[in-house]
Amino acid sequence: MVKYWIKKLFWIAFAIGLLAVAVNMFMAPHNIAAGGLTGLAIILESWVDVDRAIIVYIGNAIVIVCTFIFLGKEVGINTVIGAGLLPVAINFVPRIDLVEDRMLAMIVGSIIFGVAVSIMYQNKASSGGTAVPPLIMKKYLGLKPSIGMCITDGIVVLLSLIVFDADSFFFAVLSIFITMMVMRYIENGWTKRKEVKIISPEYEAILADITKELGKSVTMLQAKGSYSGKNTPMLMLLIDASDYRMLVEIVDRHDKAAFLVTTVVTDVRGRGFTYDSGSV
Repeated sequence: MVKYWIKKLFWIAFAIGLLAVAVNMFMAPHNIAAGGLTGLAIILESWVDVDRAIIVYIGNAIVIVCTFIFLGKEVGINTVIGAGLLPVAINFVPRIDLVEDRMLAMIVGSIIFGVAVSIMYQNKASSGGTAVPPLIMKKYLGLKPSIGMCITDGIVVLLSLIVFDADSFFFAVLSIFITMMVMRYIENGWTKRKEVKIISPEYEAILADITKELGKSVTMLQAKGSYSGKNTPMLMLLIDASDYRMLVEIVDRHDKAAFLVTTVVTDVRGRGFTYDSGSV
């Protein structure tokens, strides 16, 4: 249990540090309020001249209460940790304009922000603020955190149009889009594989070469043509994208007219992928 919490605290602290870097070094210097309580803090700091760290403290105090009510004790404790660390991190991380180009700052800051929030969600935690509503939406409405964040952040971004200018508004909108795409990519898994189905009268030769040259396991299915009514063997396998070209070469070697269907797979679980086949 102690090891579990040490690991969790490390990842939460790491994510909080990334959030502070994204805000202080990339977003705030260019008035890009890309949603969230940090975005709201950037807006209010410029509008009412209150330090962004103080705004984050006040907002998180309200959110923590809601977290314990709607999301339970574990998420509440993790949120207390994140919500407490974020204002501290914002205070300590240098407030510098690391990148002069506004577009580049927005892109880099959004990517860092998306990675940080994803790490928090994977550890059932948040930095407080508007990062909590997406967790509540996921629990009660079944929405993915990336979609929930898009909704809540959209409201904050509209305020930037009032306080700043149209350029800041559109930069914030684009920032949310990039952050959402990064989060969705992480949610769906980093490793992309291809599912390939092959129908060919030369299936035996193709199967032999796939096993020999690629070292991949192949599943053989029975397919039936709706026109001919004949049963035809179909090969199905999952391969890494880097092996796809070699697979095509193997198929073309034996049958250039082979019917080949390829689908991108975002998540694969089971024997040979998420655990060792020899351990079962």
